[in-house]
Amino acid sequence: MEVSAEEEVKQIEMGKPHVVILGAGASYAAFPDGDRHGRKLPLMNNLVETLGIEDVVSRSGLSFTSNNFEDIYSEIHKYPELEKLREELEEAVYEYFREMELPDTPTIYDHLVLSLRDKDFIATFNWDPFLVQAIRRNGQRFKMPRVLFLHGNVEVGYCPKGHMMGVNGNQCHECHDLLTPTKLLYPVSEKNYHLDDFISKQWSTLDELLKHTFMVSIFGYGAPVSDASAIDLLKKAWGSVDSRNMEEIEIIDIRDEDDLRETWSPFIHTHHYRVEKDFYSSWIANHPRRTGEAYINQFLKAQFIENNPLPRTAHFEELWDWYDRLQAAENLHVTSG
Repeated sequence: MEVSAEEEVKQIEMGKPHVVILGAGASYAAFPDGDRHGRKLPLMNNLVETLGIEDVVSRSGLSFTSNNFEDIYSEIHKYPELEKLREELEEAVYEYFREMELPDTPTIYDHLVLSLRDKDFIATFNWDPFLVQAIRRNGQRFKMPRVLFLHGNVEVGYCPKGHMMGVNGNQCHECHDLLTPTKLLYPVSEKNYHLDDFISKQWSTLDELLKHTFMVSIFGYGAPVSDASAIDLLKKAWGSVDSRNMEEIEIIDIRDEDDLRETWSPFIHTHHYRVEKDFYSSWIANHPRRTGEAYINQFLKAQFIENNPLPRTAHFEELWDWYDRLQAAENLHVTSG
């Protein structure tokens, strides 16, 4: 009653989506030494220092209880007379993230997008361009998961007529208008998700997805206080945990397990969760493109399963060759179906 890695590769059974929710911790784990140019990825507690915008903050004339950008921005946001200064902060943040680039070698984000299928979704809170860049350079050879941008993204634009979304600076394939850059949602406790048409549609799609997913992986998202509205929307979409007794929650985070269990308790049914400190210990990395099939084998058929870990040290050509056999099985399934 054991399913080998080779047997798992040939199985194409799960039609439901695997939903991955990304937070800033995922990008930080992927780029601890910075991007291609050594540009550091800021977190909220060092963003002001990393971007070198201390002078902008000091010109507000306000006293802050911490150096955390969430606290600083939220306080500045309260004062209408500081609107110009707030816009200056927003522009500095946007430009810093806009200039970031992936290194030439494979990263966690490359491994992530290669390890999911086109039925799966990544819902990201991150402003940085890394996920889009990873999809762009791997998507010419592989079918990629779809992505939702819950707080906007510096790399993403959308057609105001609703035809499509794509990379900033490109034209709409339908009407040939330039895509409109997405707005970034900044850290204030009451974010009005419904006021921005693009972001509102991203959330409505996620709402529907969460009703039908078999597994949710939460990677590096800490559910900060400034995202209270987002957490409420997620809870509403997920519904009662008593009705989610078959879905699995995977949390990839370096925080203490008890802390994570408490944070995500509204989404966890009894023991149906797992916590991993590292992406490469995750269900995704050990059952790439077959997370659903591994789920069926272990949780529905009660079989022992063998891991099929992705080759984390491989360069691109070797990496793509390894994933080719997985996609070939998927294409064969479509053809025979």
